[in-house]
Amino acid sequence: MSLMLARLQFLLLCCIALLAGCATNEPAFVPPAERPVSRVDEPWPANHFLALAYHDIEDTDPDQRFLSVRTDLFVAQMQWLRDNGYQSVSVDQILSAHQGGKPLPPKAVMLSFDDGYESFYTRVFPILKAFKWPAIWAPVGSWVSTPAGQKVNFGGLMTARDRFTTWEQVRELSRSGLIEIASHTDDQHKGILANPQGNTQPAEATHQYDPTTHTYESDEAYKKRIRDDALRISDAIRQATGRSPRVWIWPYGAAAGEAIEIIGQQGYKIALTLDDGLATVDQLMSESRMLVTNSPDMSEFAQSVLSTEVRPNVRVAQVDLDYVYDPDPAQMEKNLSGLVQRISDLKINTVFLQAFADPKGDGLVRSVYFPNRWLPMRADLFNRTLWQLQTRAKVKVYAWMPVLSFDLDPGIERVVRWNPDYPGASPSVDVSQYRRLSPFDPHARAAIIGLYEDIARNAPINGILFHDDALMSDFEDASASALSAYREAGLPGSVQMLRSDPAMLQRWTHFKSAYLIDFTQTLMQHVRAIRGPQVKSARNLYAAPILNPDSEEWFAQNLEDFLNAYDWTVPMVMPLMEKVPPDQAQAWIRRLVAAVKQIPGALDRTIFELQSRNWDRPDQPPVDSKTLAEWMQLLQLAGVRSFGYYPDDFLRNQPELEVIRPAISNAWYPYQ
Repeated sequence: MSLMLARLQFLLLCCIALLAGCATNEPAFVPPAERPVSRVDEPWPANHFLALAYHDIEDTDPDQRFLSVRTDLFVAQMQWLRDNGYQSVSVDQILSAHQGGKPLPPKAVMLSFDDGYESFYTRVFPILKAFKWPAIWAPVGSWVSTPAGQKVNFGGLMTARDRFTTWEQVRELSRSGLIEIASHTDDQHKGILANPQGNTQPAEATHQYDPTTHTYESDEAYKKRIRDDALRISDAIRQATGRSPRVWIWPYGAAAGEAIEIIGQQGYKIALTLDDGLATVDQLMSESRMLVTNSPDMSEFAQSVLSTEVRPNVRVAQVDLDYVYDPDPAQMEKNLSGLVQRISDLKINTVFLQAFADPKGDGLVRSVYFPNRWLPMRADLFNRTLWQLQTRAKVKVYAWMPVLSFDLDPGIERVVRWNPDYPGASPSVDVSQYRRLSPFDPHARAAIIGLYEDIARNAPINGILFHDDALMSDFEDASASALSAYREAGLPGSVQMLRSDPAMLQRWTHFKSAYLIDFTQTLMQHVRAIRGPQVKSARNLYAAPILNPDSEEWFAQNLEDFLNAYDWTVPMVMPLMEKVPPDQAQAWIRRLVAAVKQIPGALDRTIFELQSRNWDRPDQPPVDSKTLAEWMQLLQLAGVRSFGYYPDDFLRNQPELEVIRPAISNAWYPYQ
């Protein structure tokens, strides 16, 4: 009997221990009223609309070369939308709401149909008439203009002429009162050579590469090509309908800022992409749309519609392109294939991709991976890598770029430090910091802006990640241009006087923080002018200004300012880099997340970036993959939805794929 009791006691103790172990990872109880509400359950945002992108409609065997949807499923989708409170809106309604007129109704839907298939005339239009729903129809000029009896050159696929509409049918539908005829280019719905490696990319958004001269299309030639094409399709639609087209639909959804400017000059009021999310009347020239493809059944269609209303969980790997580069082109291509496969296997949705070279690891950029006017090009590799990641691994790619740490003309001023121990000495570069150009020097600003313009022209980036080199200590910047800028702002013209009392130091600190933000926003303006307003901004933020706001003076960084300035703030959640003892790392991470959560809505605009390597101990192994996965799980338990890590070493499988994937992937339990 005593033996049995002993066994029962042992089992009981084991159960208690297991429960206690589980409890350490349990999230704190949150009352229902205090829990965050899913975007789907929130009220429909004012003056937003769901834009749907259809192509061909077929009665049977929908051909995915034409992104066809089966007719009966299309009817069921329209019925589902109406039954669930969605209301189709016209171009006039959207333009009126944009101009301050009657707001759009809740659950507004804009229907659009690309390419100019004959099925729109024979199948779609009768269905729309039955529903009394307006729609946008965008034929490709050269396809509709193909003479009867000839094949249509559908992106290199010679296609039967009767699959496409005629200008007579375009004219008829334009008079229906339901159909808005839009432009889908005259002859730019195709891919053109975009890099030396042979990738073809959307013609409207690409500067063409010439393999015979090893040069790229000039900006002037690119703009002329886009302008001439837009004039041709606009004239063709005007002749057919008697009205100038107001809506432009980008082939493949690929917009570019310079092209947006051109079509805006020609009178277009709305331009449609295939970007994620709901569209809004506040951004008419770069409207998001949901692509309807693979002829989805009702469950798939409903899930896609609802997911469009939800801001996705962003999961990131930050990648050094230095790992891909190799002097041997064959080995470099092999490395690239390994990276793309790795990212695809991870099942994440975003990559922060290094656009600069840093083989010395000192943070000073002496060469880059894209054609430019300012620095040597180590290899023309960024565009190729980005495109392979976007098309094969299905991820969004941000160009990871320094803000100030470029090794340019020695005549350009550097950020220099005033030394309080030798107040009479000339300020000098702080060798313990990044070696940075002074953002107060107009020559530095012009060169850095030029580099950002060049990367924007080179590749269809989804965003920019500003590196952590955009900082200044409490004794920087003491360059002549900086001191002049302080005086113009009504501050003292010497660092010693700027530090003379706490109030003055605070004013100076915030001036520098705001100045760096203003400069990065200027860089984004130039990027978006070339690549388009859809390009997102993100910026690294050190942990110290979050945990101790007074430390802003050591970094010239401020969490609330970052949240207001950028699409994404990216705190560096790197406990080992911050000298946190390993056994205190989890508590430190919890404190960091708690500090961010104090600002309402901050978690929706923050990507927490963990470290997978201990740079302070290069002789030690990388951060254990299990530890990194535990940190990720800790973030999720604390309410964090978007996070990632740096670096990803795909050559050495570090962190280990099988260990890290369940913790980071949206395509893994509990998400799918």
